[in-house]
Amino acid sequence: MKFEMDHMNINTIDLAKSDRFYREALGLKEKRRKEAKDGSYIIVYYVDFNDNFELEITWLRDHPEPYDLDDNEIHLCFRVKDYEKALALHKEMGVVCLENEKMGVYFIEDPDGYWIEIAPYR
Repeated sequence: MKFEMDHMNINTIDLAKSDRFYREALGLKEKRRKEAKDGSYIIVYYVDFNDNFELEITWLRDHPEPYDLDDNEIHLCFRVKDYEKALALHKEMGVVCLENEKMGVYFIEDPDGYWIEIAPYR
């Protein structure tokens, strides 16, 4: 039996900020969205240039306070060919929250506090 990764979900309190972040910081594009008829939620699915894994971002009308991310040990990882150029972009955006030079990776933080690892192809 083979399993194929499909998507990962995170929640946001400000969909517009998250949309801007994921488009500008990581070049993701919206693939589709679902909106509740009563306005209680919006779910947006984003993909990278490969279009084979989706990031699902959910906004819930009745959850306006920040999410408790505890130790924030769960994270996404994106690989990039031009690591130095990506790092410069993210520093310019002010979203770098941790650089680990020994491991050769860094993390950026989205508007809701989720960490995203950026790693070079090796």
